[in-house]
Amino acid sequence: MSRGGGYDRHITIFSPDGRLYQVEYAFKTAKTAGITAIAVRGKDCVCFVTQKKVPDKLTDPSSVTNIHKITPSIGMLTTGMHGDARSLVQKARSESAEFKFKYGYDIPPGVLARILADQAQVYTQHAYMRPLGVIPIIIGIDEEEGTQLYKVDPAGYFVGYKATASGAKDQEATNWLEKQHKGVDGGFEALTYDDVVQTAITGLQNVLSEDLKSSDVEVAIAYIPSMEKDGGVYQGGRFKVLTNDEVDHHLNMIAEKD
Repeated sequence: MSRGGGYDRHITIFSPDGRLYQVEYAFKTAKTAGITAIAVRGKDCVCFVTQKKVPDKLTDPSSVTNIHKITPSIGMLTTGMHGDARSLVQKARSESAEFKFKYGYDIPPGVLARILADQAQVYTQHAYMRPLGVIPIIIGIDEEEGTQLYKVDPAGYFVGYKATASGAKDQEATNWLEKQHKGVDGGFEALTYDDVVQTAITGLQNVLSEDLKSSDVEVAIAYIPSMEKDGGVYQGGRFKVLTNDEVDHHLNMIAEKD
């Protein structure tokens, strides 16, 4: 039987209590993958970490990922339906390339987040469309603003964060992040490269209540390279996915602290 007296049958119809049920269902769909992701923004870098679940023993693990490189300095983490995520990633890359061709410099993360949010909002207005069942987290380096972290939801809302979470246990992760942010002198914005990565991984371990291995997670970071290595010249931000060896290094550092 249809929920809410049939008001969930059409995306463009509000229920008497002012709700769009199909949009709410899209939020729930983003959690059906059963993974949790955490992102933390530091002084000169921003990192996100997510669970890596291989659906089948015969699946090649290297072909399963929720982290995507959009530009040399911007990355996107997606939680939700993989098919919808692929469509969103393609849209983000296309818009980024068009922006670079038109204006001659890389698209700022905030502009990309706004474009994706605009599309998501349009998808809530037309009966022949449906919201995407995916929540993207965007990290990157803005040449003027520095480190940037955004999250876009299926309703078309986006905002910048100091730290955020998405997925199955997003509320538990958010609560943990809020407590940690208060306990850090200067907040997360004062954290350095290693501290940012280890805070994100520690948060995921605490939320899941288990010790993670490098094969269980994916970690990526957008950072501002040291200008000393580039002859004192700013060369723009970089985005990279950490290797298993790098993740193991940070896991060992976390274990030593404990």
